[in-house]
Amino acid sequence: MRRTTHRPLLAAIAVTCAVACTGAAPAPAPAGAPAALTPTAAAPAPAEQRVVVLDPGHNGGNYAARAEIRRQVPDGRGGTKACNTVGTQTDAGYPEHAFTFDVVKRIEARLVAAGVTVVLTRQDDTGVGPCVDQRAAAAEAADADLLVSVHADGAAPAGHGFHVAHADPPTDPALGGPSVALATALRDALRDAGFPTSTYLGADGLIGRGDLAGLNLARRPAALVECANMRNPAEAAVLSTPEGRERYAAAIATGILAFLPR
Repeated sequence: MRRTTHRPLLAAIAVTCAVACTGAAPAPAPAGAPAALTPTAAAPAPAEQRVVVLDPGHNGGNYAARAEIRRQVPDGRGGTKACNTVGTQTDAGYPEHAFTFDVVKRIEARLVAAGVTVVLTRQDDTGVGPCVDQRAAAAEAADADLLVSVHADGAAPAGHGFHVAHADPPTDPALGGPSVALATALRDALRDAGFPTSTYLGADGLIGRGDLAGLNLARRPAALVECANMRNPAEAAVLSTPEGRERYAAAIATGILAFLPR
């Protein structure tokens, strides 16, 4: 999917909630009105502009909007699921929604520096949403080359490592080979950066899933990265630091850039 000019991006996408992972968040953050999705464009733009949608999981206002985020939305396979969840947290109380937003902003900076136009599914960490179906729609609205959703898991403390999910079975041609290729590029970059693959889910850092609406509903290559297990003390110590989050961001940005020339 090559393009020679910037495509008009979605002026606004109504937002209400988020993607995978479950668990409890710490103190509730005030629910703010969601902002419109806006691109962060590099200047000058390259001759063949690339567009990437980054989806930081959950949102800081979800905890205080439980009724809103329980609203049912399409799951991409003929059923429904909750609009969003609050996400998980470390034992020390560092929340997933804060981790994902920080990592995504760091990825954004690296991609923009490489000449990529970036669209975020949420603009801050104090709002509610958007819902999983709206996050998937953001990639189509932006005419994006790909969608990457960033999360951290809340599994049993003994488990550790990252895994990258793709829709399986695919619900669209873009979610077959292209999404597997994207997930593989992200897996390879994270592994090359020294992060271990998951010991408790998936195989060799990859997993096909049919229960993630944000992936099922995407119509562009899409993958979801579970960076680490927040309940594992050693991994929590890494992802709770700015240095650790920069390492995750650098690896994910590398994986995205490796996939884009395809």
